Amino acid sequence: MIKKQLHTFLFLFALITNLQAQISFTESAISLGVVVNYGTIPGGFGGGISFCDFNGDGWDDLTFSTATSAPVKFYKNNSGTFTEVTLGGVTVPSRETRQIIWVDYDNDGDKDLFVSTLDDSNKLYQNNGNFSFTDVTAAAGFDTAVRFTLGCSWGDYNNDGYLDAFLTFRDPAESNPNKLYKNNGDGTFSDVSTSVGIGSGSHLSFCSAFFDYDNDGWQDIYIANDKSDNKNIMYHNNGDGTFTDTSVSTNTDLGIDAMSTTICDYDNDGYLDIYVTNTIDGNVFLKNNGNGTFSDIASANGTLMETFAWGAVFLDADNDMDSDLYVSGMLTTTAPLPSAFYENDGSGTFSIPTSAGFQNDDAVSFSNAIGDIDNDGYPDISVLNFAPRNNFLFKNNNSTNNYLKVKLQGTTSNRDGVGSWIQAYNNGVPQNRYTLAGEGYTAQNSNYEFFGLGSETVVDMLKVTWLSGTVDVLYNVAVNQSLTIVEGSSLAVDQFDFSNLIRAYPNPSKNGVFKLNSSQLDINKDYQISVYDVLGKVLIEKKMDITDNEIDLNKYSKGIYFLQIKSNSQSAIKKLIYN
Repeated sequence: MIKKQLHTFLFLFALITNLQAQISFTESAISLGVVVNYGTIPGGFGGGISFCDFNGDGWDDLTFSTATSAPVKFYKNNSGTFTEVTLGGVTVPSRETRQIIWVDYDNDGDKDLFVSTLDDSNKLYQNNGNFSFTDVTAAAGFDTAVRFTLGCSWGDYNNDGYLDAFLTFRDPAESNPNKLYKNNGDGTFSDVSTSVGIGSGSHLSFCSAFFDYDNDGWQDIYIANDKSDNKNIMYHNNGDGTFTDTSVSTNTDLGIDAMSTTICDYDNDGYLDIYVTNTIDGNVFLKNNGNGTFSDIASANGTLMETFAWGAVFLDADNDMDSDLYVSGMLTTTAPLPSAFYENDGSGTFSIPTSAGFQNDDAVSFSNAIGDIDNDGYPDISVLNFAPRNNFLFKNNNSTNNYLKVKLQGTTSNRDGVGSWIQAYNNGVPQNRYTLAGEGYTAQNSNYEFFGLGSETVVDMLKVTWLSGTVDVLYNVAVNQSLTIVEGSSLAVDQFDFSNLIRAYPNPSKNGVFKLNSSQLDINKDYQISVYDVLGKVLIEKKMDITDNEIDLNKYSKGIYFLQIKSNSQSAIKKLIYN
């Protein structure tokens, strides 16, 4: 009942806020200095976009793939306008670049560059620290053969603090299986596809996403495959370095012309949902049911589209505390809707507004991504187009509602904080964001996560759950700011003062039962025990008793949990693994 009341409050609040904020965008690419398009490749699938701050100055830059003599274009953000720049050492030979993604694969504090290509070898460029780059593709262990690579997403599948890479191939001969490259933590990668359970077949794959669909603390992988006989694949991470194909049991084995893997917890229920674009048969909106299965609700919530759709991205366009949706596509005689912006009415139903600024959005469009052109806290949209149309840059004109932007910096987890949950609570209701690297269709969004806050003047609680198990919590966070959270920085000074005096065993536990060895604690103090799931829900609360030293999670699902033991002056957190 309480949960229902909270959701009702959020719905009513969103309706009120919608009356105050009219969604408005203006296409501003050329006026802001972005003069580029992909070109044209007969039968091609367009290219990729990154809306990521590649030089670390706090302003989201733009990187585009092109099918020209200069296959990658870099546009530096100069406080709200863009200038094309060249990067020393970056020489991509391909004429058909696809995914362009900036990641800190070596955790040294600067962005490295990975470029996937369809007609040449993929490229990994290491940032030398002075914003010059070195091609380390072969030295790092990546295959340099032509593999018809479309996508490359990054995540940390084994929770070792280093980003791994998943490459998807769309080989017309269907002779190249997808590849998972494990980051060895020493600047090199190993192809572990076969040993971890990634199938050896070729599937005409467009793209993939690392995300945790069952909230067990381990990143799973979802793959969008082209053509009905190449069904989409869901790989469940078993937590032991291997994967199991759960496509059928999760109802995610779509037999369509799937293009995108767009991830978002659109209804803030704590489970990640998937939007998959398709041809005129209609897109698929996979709602996560929270029990290991998904249901297609595209027809019911108004996002079927029924056109040739490509990239898709969720964003709160008017900062009214719900997730809207933008989808790129291409106009054909049988598909009269080229692209579409869908506004969320606050209850999870979407519709296309008539005057949001997308009236001339009728190019042949592919990838799209969101960032913040002028750091005003409202997400802007960049779109890659075929020639002769220039790429679009839709500037967000809204300014009514408040916002919070959050970026992560891992210490034990990967430096980019990929795979983390960020939750902003107001009035007991959360907005949930999950950090990805390489999402949608060959795209990368800003490293900042955007929270629309309506008329809220403070965030009651901001919580970050990192892949390492560290949980950072901030209270009464001021709105209308860009905030960087360093892993572990919000913990009390003495947070881990006595953690070495407590041991939970066996850990991992096969039956969900953990014994606590706390014989070295001060018996004159009162200690409180709390156990949380990965989303912060309290499952167990009790006083610590020397005669009751057992934590029993047997009635809960297998996964990651957090044990907190605290006194008036000290606190310790332990990660519990029930597998």
